[in-house]
Amino acid sequence: MTEKNKSGSLIKGAAILGIAGICVKLMGGIFRIPLTNWIGDDGMSYYGVAYTVYSVLLVLATSGMPVAISRMVAERIVVGEYKNAHRTFQVALSMIGAIGTLAFLICFFFSEEISAMVGNREASLALKAISPALLMVPITSAFRGYFQGRHNMKPTALSEVLEQAVRVCTGLTLAYILTSRGLVKAAAGAAFGATAGAIMSFTLLILIYLLFRPIIFKKIRLGSQHQESYKSIAKKICYIAIPIIIGAEIMPVMSLLDTSIIMNRLQATGWTLAESKSLYGIFSGFVNPIIALPQILTVAVAVSLVPAISSRFRVGDKIGVSENVQTSLRTTLIMAYPCCVGIIILAKPILLMLYPAQQQSAITAVSTLQIMSLGLVFLAIDQTATGILQAVGKQIKPVKNLGIGAIVKGVLTYILVGFPSININGAAIGTMAAYGISLILNMRDVRKYTGAHIDFALTYIKPMISSIIMGVFVFGGFKLFSLLLGSSISTLLAILLGGIVYSISLFVTKAITVDELDSMPVVNKLSPLIKKVIR
Repeated sequence: MTEKNKSGSLIKGAAILGIAGICVKLMGGIFRIPLTNWIGDDGMSYYGVAYTVYSVLLVLATSGMPVAISRMVAERIVVGEYKNAHRTFQVALSMIGAIGTLAFLICFFFSEEISAMVGNREASLALKAISPALLMVPITSAFRGYFQGRHNMKPTALSEVLEQAVRVCTGLTLAYILTSRGLVKAAAGAAFGATAGAIMSFTLLILIYLLFRPIIFKKIRLGSQHQESYKSIAKKICYIAIPIIIGAEIMPVMSLLDTSIIMNRLQATGWTLAESKSLYGIFSGFVNPIIALPQILTVAVAVSLVPAISSRFRVGDKIGVSENVQTSLRTTLIMAYPCCVGIIILAKPILLMLYPAQQQSAITAVSTLQIMSLGLVFLAIDQTATGILQAVGKQIKPVKNLGIGAIVKGVLTYILVGFPSININGAAIGTMAAYGISLILNMRDVRKYTGAHIDFALTYIKPMISSIIMGVFVFGGFKLFSLLLGSSISTLLAILLGGIVYSISLFVTKAITVDELDSMPVVNKLSPLIKKVIR
């Protein structure tokens, strides 16, 4: 495989997951926006607590295993060991199923105790409603990891889109029906959408696996018959997965602690319980959904590069590893910079456009959203660097690095939230600092263990310049459009203008070349026209 094909495969995989991720997050936005408008700050505080606890247990069940499966399957397939690749999947599937069952039991039967512990007892019903998803999601993640290890990102993309579509439709329908019966029940109905979506995603992946099963077993018969023991495979899975699980749990656990710290510190410094719920609801319900949209793109890069880099690392292809490291970092920043700049400039009109029924809360959320958007670039680089280190067998390094960042986050959040003038913004500042520290340490380790040469100007500076140019046009465009049109329409037009200007700026600054378009799904259909326009 040529270097161009290697980097093209990575970009293609990231693009497939990225496109699916955009669809998922757009649907997630559709879900969160009317939900937040219907149930407001208080209702979102119940939903936010339930989803935070669910996320902690979900990470325990899903974070390490899919990466381990993806990496081990890719390493075995590249040397023709299809049988061992499939045995890896079988072992991981049984392990992850057991973990998911345990997580479900904890979430369902101890929902009241957990909700009381974080200071919001009324969230227990929502927690029970979302807990059955913990039975299905871990198993679907095992199937996704297997297909990703085979460099097939389509099953993951399709299942994610279906899961989110069902979650949105079911959650919104139940929330709307139950709103008249109280915010607690409405939040629980919204949470149950995740369970319905998980069931449908599980069903789809089973069908896709059965469809591909004859091809998989044909390759097993024709490939190497060297057979690893189940015990040996399980040990290797644990060696890869456990450090990743620990590392992945750090921030969800810190978010859970955030909930307790925020609620208790606000009340300790003069805020009432109702005001504390409102501020936490703003953080979890208004800000986090917007910040989550750009993250899906960078996560797609991280997921795609694990099998791409690990297969090259396995056969000692240092040039291939370096090429993929460079490509992944550059792709990440090309996506992260404009999101950061755009959100900072349009924070207020975006919030008012999305939450017209909660305008006062939306205005209150502006400064928090702007602070969190600064952390987008830090988080993007950190996620990609973590994926690189996981791919080359250094999965314990990101754990230590994020752990250091998490400690700083906890201390900063506790101190800053206690200042009445800073309040909820202290949690945003703490999060930004955590990822900033982690990325610095992770990038140090990436250079140390991969020896990758990173063109600083191409990777960091050119996308930044393109984003600044875009920001100038977005700011001016919004001001101009606002003279003639309403705020929401002006915001949409400014975003559209920004997308056009940024796309052109990337080519003008040579942050991306027209030849690289050929390796990107969807875009490659338009690449002849784009090349003609650019040239």
